[in-house]
Amino acid sequence: MRAAFPDFRLGNVLATSFTGTLSERHGDAVERIPTPHRLVDWLAVNGLAVDSCTTAQLELAWELRESIHAAATAAAIHDALPASAVQVINDCSAQGRAAAILTLEGKRRWRLSSASCVEDALSVIAADAISIIAGERDGKLALCASPTCQAAFFDTSQSRTRKWCDMNTCGNRQKKARFNANQRKNLRSAE
Repeated sequence: MRAAFPDFRLGNVLATSFTGTLSERHGDAVERIPTPHRLVDWLAVNGLAVDSCTTAQLELAWELRESIHAAATAAAIHDALPASAVQVINDCSAQGRAAAILTLEGKRRWRLSSASCVEDALSVIAADAISIIAGERDGKLALCASPTCQAAFFDTSQSRTRKWCDMNTCGNRQKKARFNANQRKNLRSAE
């Protein structure tokens, strides 16, 4: 990994992990794939290794990311899916060449050929987004309760009541803010 960039926020769901490459959307936004090489790194970490990426391919990736975010957000709040976002997701899904394979552990993984390009990897991400937005997987789309984040995430908790996209970042930040506010309140009460 290139140390000059923010760490990736990795999750269990490919599509929402991909939307997490832009975090703090309603605060000081953090772009985690600002360069073509950084997208190559993110794809490799997620089992979708490609050899190279152009600026145009990075821009396509950003467009797909924002389309998935828009559609997942709409689905999470039970709103109509934005037609333009659906079109981008469908176009990206249709243009790739990837094969689903079964691992010895009984898991589905995606295999790209040695000649695969960024569009092939993006098609896998788009297909994953389609499966979660269409409700084909066990879980529900939700939005992070952090006012600066509000990222769409896929909640697979037993009760489906998870509040944070990531407990180690947004959840801890909100709990710490609440604790500090209570401490200040208690200090004022003691005066």
